[in-house]
Amino acid sequence: MDNGFNILNWFTWFFSVENIKSIFLYNETQPLIFTQFFFWGFFAVVLLFYAVVYKKNALRNAFLFLVSLFFYYKTSGLFISILLFSTLVDYFIGKYIHASDNQLKRKLLVSTSIFINLFVLFYFKYAYFFTDAYNTFFETDVQVFNHFAQFTNSIAGTHFTVDKILLPVGISFYTFQTISYSVDIYRKQIEPVKNILDFGFYVSFFPQLVAGPIVRASEFIPQLYQPYRLTRYDFGLALFWILKGLIKKVVIGDYIAVNFIDRIFQNPTMFTGFENLMALYGYSLQVYADFSGYTDMAIGIALLMGFTLPTNFNSPYKAKNVGEFWKRWHMSLSTWLRDYLYIPLGGNRGGSIGTWVTAIVIALFVILLSGKMMVLYAFIWLALLLVFLSIWIKAFKDWLTTNVNLLITMLLGGLWHGASWNFVIWGGLNGLGLMVYKLWKKISPYEKYNNLLAVGFKVAVTLTFITFTRIWFRAADMDTTWSILNQIKTNFRFDLIPTILLTYKMVFAVTLIGFVIHWLPSKTKSWYQNKFIESHLGIQILISALAVVGVYQAMSSELQAFIYFQF
Repeated sequence: MDNGFNILNWFTWFFSVENIKSIFLYNETQPLIFTQFFFWGFFAVVLLFYAVVYKKNALRNAFLFLVSLFFYYKTSGLFISILLFSTLVDYFIGKYIHASDNQLKRKLLVSTSIFINLFVLFYFKYAYFFTDAYNTFFETDVQVFNHFAQFTNSIAGTHFTVDKILLPVGISFYTFQTISYSVDIYRKQIEPVKNILDFGFYVSFFPQLVAGPIVRASEFIPQLYQPYRLTRYDFGLALFWILKGLIKKVVIGDYIAVNFIDRIFQNPTMFTGFENLMALYGYSLQVYADFSGYTDMAIGIALLMGFTLPTNFNSPYKAKNVGEFWKRWHMSLSTWLRDYLYIPLGGNRGGSIGTWVTAIVIALFVILLSGKMMVLYAFIWLALLLVFLSIWIKAFKDWLTTNVNLLITMLLGGLWHGASWNFVIWGGLNGLGLMVYKLWKKISPYEKYNNLLAVGFKVAVTLTFITFTRIWFRAADMDTTWSILNQIKTNFRFDLIPTILLTYKMVFAVTLIGFVIHWLPSKTKSWYQNKFIESHLGIQILISALAVVGVYQAMSSELQAFIYFQF
């Protein structure tokens, strides 16, 4: 009797009006992310209906577009209207570009697409920056006003605050995707999609919508019209990617963040220089485990539905130099910047008009960011110095013109992450690192050696440089940055290292295991991946069940958002 009563109560609770409403309504405290049980319930339902429609491409694409919109609504609420706006604009611009034979008209159309997309991105991402800069320069007190929130409140009867501008989740990612569609059609690399539902599906495909990988139109759109295909090998590979991503994110990334890294960055002066240094190396592992964990799961989920997403990471901490690192890290962004920014500006062939216009825009951006006339004067003197050296020293002119596009690309890559001095410095340091390496490799006595000792040395130097630049990427502000550097410099406390290692033994053990797995030879990784893929389905299910139980046992009390959701 009691059991029957308990079951009845459970059903009554589960199917109550409030709980059913919570499934379909947006809740800003409960975004739909891969580490939630609710997501996997959502995905199971999607697969259930997908099994009915997957053979009919048009119906399949329309269905996945609708469920992707639901996913984004559950993640970002009424910001879904921004996604739909971008979808509509670029769908019709793409059609007009393809239909026109007039080169001037085609250029105007693709320029319009780029301008609209970047304007929307800048409004949501940099409104506070421009308002603060305006107030600083002109000594005013203009307040940020969210016109989008006011419009939404008047149309939909919502009650969003109008004195704050929140960043829509994933806007940086899908903005780059819609730009690539217009540009790829302009370059005649692809044909336009057949209808707006197909394009909406391309823009909003839920596995990679909010944190990548960035999918180019030329890579993904042809897949819209291919028949569904999932081999036994693909199924095992998809399952492996998903499990690998979960373990990276929860067991490694979240664990070392919650138990060590976040504490250090929250108040670095409370910890020794050694602890601050270990937190930096730990953060290098955390941001990789977190971000690559998300994209691993995205790739696996997409593969189960018959779609191939680009690989986004290739063991980046095996890189022997900064140039190689950026070929292995966030590959979908770095190659996007290369093909849609660096090469059009002139690449390593030299500066173009676009180069110098972009350089001036970045300089103005940084001047506004500082809010100080002194920075303007410094830029003027720097420009005059560069012009003088370029006139009198031909070798310097050649070096500057062949490297300026590289520095501009990395600076814009930094600003893509946000409008702050920290991101400018982070992008600039990586750009300088690339430029210095190009000089160093010409004279380096170690460049030709590839034995274990030489490779280990190169990898260690590269990892240390990348870790050093991440101080500016992770720190909340410049004060935190200087506090960390000062602690490392003045309060290292070698005498406390044994005690610290013992106190955080589990954190350091997980960090060490994470790096060791990362540094395993590719052959070893391929071996255990293929062993899983080739194993019996029952064994795969058993391993998956044990892995999932282990993952959720290791999960912290509160779900940790993915780091790149903020970009």
